[in-house]
Amino acid sequence: MRWRDRRKNLSQQRQSNLTAINAGRTAKLTALSAFFLEKRWEKEIRKMTIEEIANELGVSKSTVSRALSGKGRIGKATIERIQAYVAAQDNLSNQYGEKKANDEKKLVKTGNIGVVIPADAYTASIPFFQECLLGISEAAASENYNVIITTGTATDYSGAKQLVEDHKVDGMILMRSYDEDLTLEYLIKQGIPVGLTGSCADENVIQVDSDNNEAAHRMTSMLIDCGYKKFALILGESTYRVNHERIEGFYQAIDRYGLAQEQQLCIRNFKWMGLMDNIIHDVMSNKVECVICGDDVICSRMMSRLQAEGYRIPLDIGIASLYNGATLDCFTPAVTAVNILARQQGITIGKQMIHCIKGEIYNKKTMLDYEILLRKSAGRTF
Repeated sequence: MRWRDRRKNLSQQRQSNLTAINAGRTAKLTALSAFFLEKRWEKEIRKMTIEEIANELGVSKSTVSRALSGKGRIGKATIERIQAYVAAQDNLSNQYGEKKANDEKKLVKTGNIGVVIPADAYTASIPFFQECLLGISEAAASENYNVIITTGTATDYSGAKQLVEDHKVDGMILMRSYDEDLTLEYLIKQGIPVGLTGSCADENVIQVDSDNNEAAHRMTSMLIDCGYKKFALILGESTYRVNHERIEGFYQAIDRYGLAQEQQLCIRNFKWMGLMDNIIHDVMSNKVECVICGDDVICSRMMSRLQAEGYRIPLDIGIASLYNGATLDCFTPAVTAVNILARQQGITIGKQMIHCIKGEIYNKKTMLDYEILLRKSAGRTF
């Protein structure tokens, strides 16, 4: 039995060795086949001589010469056949040349990072984007990278497309995420590094964000603890994912404290100052006790108009902002706000993008901390 077992083990070992040898041979043959196939392809698509065309089509060299020059007497069908064959070869050659040139361009690093900023005039005035862009530029400069800025929306990605297809950038960063983002979808399909100051479902996108749902939930909970029961939530662009997260957090807090959702006022897609009079009318007629604004721009406009109309903050109505931008520093009383480090978001996304471009280890998703600043505009000082 021992002899049989030993013989069996030797047989299995030989079989394993043969398998390994065959695998190695297969890999070498595959590599050689690819090499010779590439060489054959290059040979076939190069410019052909008159003699080669004649041999391929089974005609004389003089016939080919006459067909191409248009001189001499030769049948129309023969001319068309020769010219069609030559045109097909030229097209194949051009396609190969363009493909090779594009492949070579992709291998060459530009040292540039593209940044897509929301195009509409409202968002252009929000300090968050300015601070975030400063952070990206700071991170890029520290690694000798340049930043190229373009604009876009959820559906218009022409600026980003031009930068990518002209091979002007090594990666692209989007400064806002949308519910249905065609720009993001396009960039992902291009196979280049893509970053986002926000969150999305695609794990291959580099993401830097703060927990906006939690921030809205905590802010609303703290205001309820301050004694407020009836709120108006005023938000900007309705297609921004961040605003949906804030709405969810707000209503989660309302439900947690047993307040009626139908008694709360939610105004979405606020953009124009001309709507402020109507909003204030709705807020006051619904006996709202505290206004929660989606960002510092909305909050500063709301606060300015309320005070201009003679309303006392916080005696007549409280006010708070879900983003603490620099514009709020000018107001009295001091504004209750969520302090999100926009510049740090920019620095972080910029650094992670560069690590990715260089083939280094990078974090696919980073969630940054935030702070809620409870101040006099909400009736309490901390």
